[in-house]
Amino acid sequence: MRQLVLGNLNYSSWSIRPLMVARKVALPVEDVIVPLDFPETSARLKEISPTAKVPLLIWDDVTVWESLAITEWIAEWAPPGSVWPEAPAARAIARAAASEMHAGFSELRSKCPMDIRAREATPEMTEKLAADIARIDALWSNLRSTFGKGGPFLFGRWSAADAFYLPVVTRFRTYGLPLSGAAAEYAAAVLEDPDFLRLEEQAKAEPWWIRYGPDGRSSGFLKPEA
Repeated sequence: MRQLVLGNLNYSSWSIRPLMVARKVALPVEDVIVPLDFPETSARLKEISPTAKVPLLIWDDVTVWESLAITEWIAEWAPPGSVWPEAPAARAIARAAASEMHAGFSELRSKCPMDIRAREATPEMTEKLAADIARIDALWSNLRSTFGKGGPFLFGRWSAADAFYLPVVTRFRTYGLPLSGAAAEYAAAVLEDPDFLRLEEQAKAEPWWIRYGPDGRSSGFLKPEA
């Protein structure tokens, strides 16, 4: 069995990162969506995942959990240079940038939950949120300036660093957050990528919603259009 187990594509930023990597290298794996925050979600995930979380890669007798670990597994499966940049210096920086996203920007995550198909009001610009935005803007601009020759992505050609920042790009659009010139151009290129456009259409077609309130997250089914 070869499956990539994912949460809702519209909401699960952790899921779409390895999904995008898998699609970019044409990994022969079945996508399995487990809708999040339903009463049966945890029980279903406990049956297959050591952490009862998504994403999860099941590849024959190997089970890999956690988005960065799955990405590295795919990088070892795929031809060199198709997941991370080939040049050692660029590859190291790409991994550092992905790891920074993986562990940081907590205020952005908290104030601006990922919702690809929504358009929301810009949240109150706290000092911490402004700092996250400024760091992302500077990082994208610097990576484009230093490594961006040869393509529109952070390291020119697409890399896993772009997969890790894809959910951030969608947050900037969803909440109307500001970006400067080079960073704004990069975000526009990500949103025009055919693989993202495919994912966006899938996210729009999902029948589930998740809402964030003072008592936590809730979920349900969208009503069909009349």
